[in-house]
Amino acid sequence: MASGTCRTPFCSAAPLSLCARRASQADIPSGRAWTSQALLTRRRGQAVSGVAQAGAPFRPRRRACAMPCRATRGAARLPSLVAAESRRSRPELRLSRAQRAMSSREVELGFAEEAVARWRLSREQFPSKVGGRPAWLGESGLPGPVELRCGVCGQPCAFLLQLYAPLPDRPDAFHRSLFLFSCRQPACYRPIGQAPGSLRVFRNQLPRKNDIYSYEPPPEEPPPEEEPCAILQLKCGMKLCKVCGCLGPKACSKCHKAYYCSKDHQVRDWKAGHKLSCTQSEKMDIEIPDHTFLFPEYEILIEPEEMKSSNVDETEQEDLDTNKDSASADNTYEAAESLDENMLETMAKHETEDDKIFQKFKERTSLAPEQIIRYCRDGEGPIWISGENIPSETEIPNCVCGAKRVFEFQVMPQLLNYLKVDSLGESIDWGTVAIYTCADNCNLGNQYTEEFIWKQDISSSV
Repeated sequence: MASGTCRTPFCSAAPLSLCARRASQADIPSGRAWTSQALLTRRRGQAVSGVAQAGAPFRPRRRACAMPCRATRGAARLPSLVAAESRRSRPELRLSRAQRAMSSREVELGFAEEAVARWRLSREQFPSKVGGRPAWLGESGLPGPVELRCGVCGQPCAFLLQLYAPLPDRPDAFHRSLFLFSCRQPACYRPIGQAPGSLRVFRNQLPRKNDIYSYEPPPEEPPPEEEPCAILQLKCGMKLCKVCGCLGPKACSKCHKAYYCSKDHQVRDWKAGHKLSCTQSEKMDIEIPDHTFLFPEYEILIEPEEMKSSNVDETEQEDLDTNKDSASADNTYEAAESLDENMLETMAKHETEDDKIFQKFKERTSLAPEQIIRYCRDGEGPIWISGENIPSETEIPNCVCGAKRVFEFQVMPQLLNYLKVDSLGESIDWGTVAIYTCADNCNLGNQYTEEFIWKQDISSSV
């Protein structure tokens, strides 16, 4: 395959993608198989002309700034054209995901990209995406309006993102997705630590053979007929909210054709145009107004994390570090002769432990500053942005099944820029959001199981 970026899903314990796992199934019937090419061939762009030569790996040019503060959201978080195109022009990513399945647990990064082919974000394509309406995986036990209400203000939460993350060694999790919801009220993000309901995450999984999806891989071509702008009914007949796409048990008492998750969303839709279209049934499923509630929609593209390469070995690096420290000490000593004791004490306290952790965060994300997701289930833990408010093991509650929870992925502050939530006053904000899921990946009858979230903010001292 010439060039492009991997669209395969996030992987868990062994980072084996869905397409590679399907290729390794011994029970694939005759005919078109779920090969490693099935999803890898779905690419949305060509290589940047003159950027990468055939056979030569292309290292994307990243911006140097990885500062996750509000002042830099408009610059540091916006992906450049070169970086965006580079994720579509990396030949090594096309052929190594199955091979990487045998390696140790590695970190995979998620990047938000404009969805060129919107049909790829439909639920039949098992997408990873940001914003819009959720592309529900299973149809049984969807989280209801009560579960999706903010625990702080009581308002309905909006769909934030979903990750398709199947487990290669679990037949009951051949399909597996994680769904993250968030409140739209900035004041609800003031509490730190265990998210008090302003952020909610749910896990759902299905075996390969199920009543919803084909046993065969999803089609490689767009559907012959244009799909409606919003799916408001599941295959089982269950109705979805016209505003947010979540479970909609409430129907309009006048037309009985529009469904909502809450009175709040019914009022919002009424003001947005349902007042006029309520009696015009032919426009009901065609015209979905902008309710100014959903987050902007993007596809999430995936890359393995690239660590900084060095031309010197560990011994040489240690020598360089030693010389650097020695030179720094000499300079500090010379400068100290002209400073009083109080100034020296101030300098000594300047570099706190919090500064070191924040600096480590910046260095680790410097090669890919526009990353919005870091995924590594039960492997490397999250990279914290501050030395404050780091959870201890006892602060991560066990799953409802009794098993421990393990770290699965974290949401980076870069995502906030794509959500267009900045304002002159208070805004939705976080330093990083860490998601912990059941270590046993319990299967409660294919229901949606709520998992645990820990929110950390940027330290005020940074």
